[in-house]
This record gives sequence, structure tokens and C-alpha cells, in this order.
Amino acid sequence: MKEINSTEIAKIAGVSRSTVSRVINNYPNVPEKTRKKVMEIIQQYNYYPNLSAQVLAGKRTSTLGLFMIERGQVSADSLSNLLITSIIESASSLGYYVLTNIIRDTNHPKTIESMKEVFFQRRVDGGIFIGANNYEPLIEELIKEGFFIGIVDQKLPGANESNRIVSNFDNEQGARKAVEYLANLGHRKIGVINGNMNRIAGPQKFQGYLKALKKFGIPVNEDWILDGDFSKQSGYEAIKGLLEKDIALPTAFFAANDSTAFGAMQAFKEHEIRIPDDISIIGFDDHMLSEHTSPTLTTMRVDFTEMMEKLTTNVVNAVEGKQLEANYFKVGASLIVRDSCKEVRV
Repeated sequence: MKEINSTEIAKIAGVSRSTVSRVINNYPNVPEKTRKKVMEIIQQYNYYPNLSAQVLAGKRTSTLGLFMIERGQVSADSLSNLLITSIIESASSLGYYVLTNIIRDTNHPKTIESMKEVFFQRRVDGGIFIGANNYEPLIEELIKEGFFIGIVDQKLPGANESNRIVSNFDNEQGARKAVEYLANLGHRKIGVINGNMNRIAGPQKFQGYLKALKKFGIPVNEDWILDGDFSKQSGYEAIKGLLEKDIALPTAFFAANDSTAFGAMQAFKEHEIRIPDDISIIGFDDHMLSEHTSPTLTTMRVDFTEMMEKLTTNVVNAVEGKQLEANYFKVGASLIVRDSCKEVRV
């Protein structure tokens, strides 16, 4: 009899590959009729999944899944590399391997199916997601199934499952501090280049911006509220689009992250607008390139290494049934003053 795989088993049974995985791993959320049908086909074709005996016996693999949700080129982004390296080093120190994957589209059926298989076939003991929207149906399904999931930046009301482990930046407070720094330099015309508003960091940083303006009695100018998505390209396009409108510029901009600021700085340079002589700009993250830009970028520093270490440790502790430090924790941000902002007279 020819060799058969789980995909063919699924086709014969008229079910998905993840359903076959659920049956193999004896998950309770499979209708008895479906379970019986799949098992009959498995027995008929003498199919045994290509998994270790330990996995089939329900033992741990000492492996974490690391899933980067990113449409750009991850290898070209030093911040993404820092996050990945921090998780791998933390996991390694705890005796765990890390299986990494880059996800371009969390809504694509093939992506969803393959992601589910990684968990249902017990290739990993738990997963860590970076770059996810605040609400991701795929992540929510995995949590509902009982898998241990670590998430960078998320806030969902009532989402307090014991297997959901969340590490957040203090986005709102950090953004507020950044804009207050500009206001204390005398700026009263302050714009913002927002991040992705589907991710928690986007709206939180925007709220911090608005609260700082309110504190200093600075009016909001809708012309200076620009869309972005945390990428260098979005910062460049936001400023380029603003300059093409030929409207009055603010004296300063807060960029939702340093990558966005880099793009904005490039656009200003192309239009011979000098930083900080003509306009000031402050970022968020303290990207490793921020001290090498011209001028060097004033920003808010986040300890990403500490954040990833805490998240990884808590996911491993959850997998091993140990006491967690916390299911939710925040990492703050501190001001790093460089050369991209200057004092102005009110």
C-alpha cells in the first residue's frame, strides 16, 4: 500500500488537516461521528503521523514557536532581529528550542491551516506572537483550544485566560512623555505620524499624544495628524503627502516609532527642510540606528531585551505548570535626548 499523509487522509475523510490532527491528538472538540470516520480511514491506510513517540504520548517537545507577523523584510529590520534574538537567547537559557516563522497574512486559509497544525500536532509547547493586531482570530482560537500563547502588545477587555500571557509597552505614557518634552521646549504646533491603528500601540500612542496636548492647552490641528503603519516607508509617504498639500507645517512631530521617524526625516531632507533648525522630530523605541542618523534621533527608549525575557520565561513557566510572575505586565519607556529637537520661543 502506498505511503499516505495527513493531507490525503483529510481529503478522503472530507475534513481539514487540523481536524485530522485533533483526532490524532485526541482533542475533545471533535464530533464523535467525525472522529470515528477519520479513525476508520487512518486504520484502513495504516497511517502513522511523522511525529516522535514522545509527542504522541503527550510529552513536551521543549520547543516554542515564534511567529512574526510582518509584511516587510524582517531581515532588514534590526529591531525585529533584536526581538527574535532576545527570545531565542531567553528560551535557550531555559533549555528550549525556538521554531520561527514569518506570517505575511493571518487571514489566508493556508496560513491558518498550517499554523493550526504546528500546535495541534504538538510540534511546539507554546507560541509567542509579535506584530499581531490587537484582535487576531487565529490567536484567539489557539487560546480557546488551551495552548499557551505569549503576545507582544495586546489589550482585550475580559481576556484573562490563564494560558494568555501578554507583554505590553506602556505606549500611552511613553508617547505622552515624548510630546510633553516637545512642549517643554516651547513647541505649541505639534503634529503626529501615527502607527498601525489595528495594533494596540497605534491608538494608545495617539491617546498619549492627545493627552499631552490637552495638558499644555495646545489645540489639535487635523492637518498634522498623519497616517502611518510603523514602517519607514509610511513615515516617508506621510510627510511627502503633507508637503505636497502646501499647508503650514508644525514646529515639531512625534513619530509613533523610530522607523517612521527615519522615513519622515528622509522626506524632510529631500525637501531641504532642516532638522532641528526648521522642524523638530522625536521617535519611540530607541532603534539601534537612532544614534547614527543625521542628526541623531531623540526618542523614547524601551528595554526590549527585558520585555522579551519576561515574556519567554512566563510562557515556559506556563508550559511547565510553574507559578507565573504575571499574565500581564508592562515595560516603561525613558527619554533619550539627542540632536533632532530644539527649543523654540513661544
